[in-house]
Amino acid sequence: MFLRILRGLETAFYGFLLTLLLSSSTLLVPTDATGKVRVYTRPIEFDYFDWTLEALGGKFAQGAIGTPLYFAKDARHRLVADTLKLIGQIIQDEHQLSLIYTNPQVEDPESASTELRAELSQLKSRQAELMPISEAILQEQVSAVVNELGLTTGGQPVPPILFHITPLPYDLIVSPRDKIESMTSISLLPDLSVDQQVALEERVDKGLNVSSLVVPVGGIGSYPTMVESTTDLNWLTDTIVHEWIHNWLTLRPLGLNYDTSPELRTMNETAASIAGHEIGALVIQLYYPELKQALLTQVRPITLPLGPIDPGDLHKPFDFRAEMHTTRVRVDELLAQGKIEETEAYMEQRRQLFWDNGYPIRKLNQAYFAFYGAYADVPGGAAGEDPVGPAVRQLRSQSVSLGDFLHRIAQMTSFQQLQEAVAR
Repeated sequence: MFLRILRGLETAFYGFLLTLLLSSSTLLVPTDATGKVRVYTRPIEFDYFDWTLEALGGKFAQGAIGTPLYFAKDARHRLVADTLKLIGQIIQDEHQLSLIYTNPQVEDPESASTELRAELSQLKSRQAELMPISEAILQEQVSAVVNELGLTTGGQPVPPILFHITPLPYDLIVSPRDKIESMTSISLLPDLSVDQQVALEERVDKGLNVSSLVVPVGGIGSYPTMVESTTDLNWLTDTIVHEWIHNWLTLRPLGLNYDTSPELRTMNETAASIAGHEIGALVIQLYYPELKQALLTQVRPITLPLGPIDPGDLHKPFDFRAEMHTTRVRVDELLAQGKIEETEAYMEQRRQLFWDNGYPIRKLNQAYFAFYGAYADVPGGAAGEDPVGPAVRQLRSQSVSLGDFLHRIAQMTSFQQLQEAVAR
């Protein structure tokens, strides 16, 4: 019992430490640009302090009682599977509830949805019981794999792997109009409607002469980390690891310098993405082998065609990553020539192309590329010809193991150091 209480205190300590040190694109980083943008965002900003206190309280309780220790291996597997199935049922019911309130033929949506709302209430109560246990089980499983890879201290991840499935804040990304660069990012309330997002972007763009975009995120490297609700265990384990790697890097030079330059941000995000894919796959292989084949054959999610696709063109493949890469390269060329208005007109034309091929991108602008271009673990896409991602991937291929790769890149404080490392 003493050791469990000690573990809970350790969790609280790391939570306090990382709350002070955490340097992530999704957390507020004080800059002059941030102060100017906050004039527009203060009433709708996400409160990390209150969220962290509540989340740490739950994790402290988990650590003190050692939740996973009470369940056999098969029972842990079933608990996680049942939790994901429950999440799927909740998502379906919430969608049906939305349809009832949207359907103009339903005169009294409150009465029509009585049974459905009662079912949702029961499902969410059950979710509240299962979720903490499933989170604790997954934390333990990821910790065991991380230990095998040599990313622990004394056999324990530092900081401990803690995550919480929760509604995620939106992220407001702000870039200059004359170049692709994240000036600042500010976390916003998770329940902002699309019209509120658009109105905010318009105010910020007009008031500061910048390019802004409100984007959804799948995870946030707070502490505990925040992860979006999902029924996909492959994606979930990948994201748990990705966000914990940010925690791990925050205690090392690369993470501490996350916002020092765009290159270092891309190095952080690409390294975390590579680790997320590899470690997440190992967790699936070891604990959920029935999902291994699904992971190996996984392809990009198919987006329902929301644009006017010509049926005669359905046989022609549309390569999203290749087309986005082409777009980014041309955008960089035009901006280098100082043709800002021409660049923005071109991006809107390309957005229409993506729409016509079933990719409903709401806005394609400088801020879009500033955000998505930092995730360069796969060739092509929004990173364009940025040399940082390829250099990170090359360092991984030259490293004897994932652990060796992470330990090497974690000590870097500039893109030049990365270039010198891969040139050896």
